[in-house]
Amino acid sequence: MKLALTEFVSVDGVMEDPHLWHFPFFNEEGGQYKFDELRATEALLLGRVTYEGFAAAWPERSEPGHEEEKPFADLMNGIPKYVVSTTLENPAWNNSHVIRDNVEEEIQKLRRQSGRDLVIHGSCDLANWLMQRNLIDEYRLMVHPIVVGKGKRIFQEGTSIPALTLVESRPLATGIVILTYHPAEPRQA
Repeated sequence: MKLALTEFVSVDGVMEDPHLWHFPFFNEEGGQYKFDELRATEALLLGRVTYEGFAAAWPERSEPGHEEEKPFADLMNGIPKYVVSTTLENPAWNNSHVIRDNVEEEIQKLRRQSGRDLVIHGSCDLANWLMQRNLIDEYRLMVHPIVVGKGKRIFQEGTSIPALTLVESRPLATGIVILTYHPAEPRQA
């Protein structure tokens, strides 16, 4: 299974709090991309903070009154979710599993399974931890035409990736550019 990182990111690399700057640039075209991406996802891999935000938001979006979001919400709610956390107790969101110990080994086990993609949304610290261990197979960056100026950045200080190969570049009408990269170095199994 391929481990893919998908992120909303500003031109200056900020990924924190996209709800504050992302929506003016998001349209049906971007929504369809995210829906297709989620349909191709076997499971989510999340850090605790992102998990808690998603768990608070998505279950209610499957309920009446959210008809426009329901198809996406139904997928989010049904898909397996693996949360890397030493502090999360009793995850209540449907189909959630906590990875507390042997994190790298457990993620490697997931990667060795057959199936569609294992996808990380948000989860900046976890994403950088995985990058430092050369475990991410694909980077999907929705670069927004805005400079945020402050916040957690997708590539934190100390994170180094020798080279990336651009495999797709897709501009959207709102100015977002979706960039898909693969690491140019050989991957770990």
